[in-house]
Amino acid sequence: MLREAVKRLSIPARYLAESELTWMSTDEPTSWESYEEVARFLLGKWGDAIGLGLERVEGKQTLVGRSGMLWTIDAKAVRTGGEAILVVECRRYTTSRLKPEAIGALAYRISDIGASGGIVVTPIGVQRGGHLIANAENIHVVQLDADSATTGYLMRFLGNVIIGPRAATVAVTGNTPIVNVTLTDLTE
Repeated sequence: MLREAVKRLSIPARYLAESELTWMSTDEPTSWESYEEVARFLLGKWGDAIGLGLERVEGKQTLVGRSGMLWTIDAKAVRTGGEAILVVECRRYTTSRLKPEAIGALAYRISDIGASGGIVVTPIGVQRGGHLIANAENIHVVQLDADSATTGYLMRFLGNVIIGPRAATVAVTGNTPIVNVTLTDLTE
């Protein structure tokens, strides 16, 4: 299971010890509800460290948009200093990347709510058109393995790869990317 996630995130397995490839596995896949819970937990724990500038992440809630629409969001992330909020959308799609239409719908919710941007959490990623919309609308794409749990996870944002309960620093060099992963034990 983790071996497949490492492949999807383009980290050659030879850079991870065999023990690192087996300790995260779970007996059965997590549901979309637990995926949302894990995403909220990890964004709250790592959101500032990976460059999102988050002070805290609040749970699922309903917000009123300028249109009068009641929007149920998976989470609300509050930026450091409490000056702005980001709408968090979790999509545990395991067979296809998020389509531009899904990112466009999120962009409208963000605008209607009056948030400064958003975060979409997905195991596979976003189609090219979705990335164009995300970049234009201040929506950050965070990849989180579909079978993640609070005790074992694989999360990627920009150049950061977090492998829990350890952190990994990734260095990519050369024309043909070579990924070096340095694991740091956070329990000491």
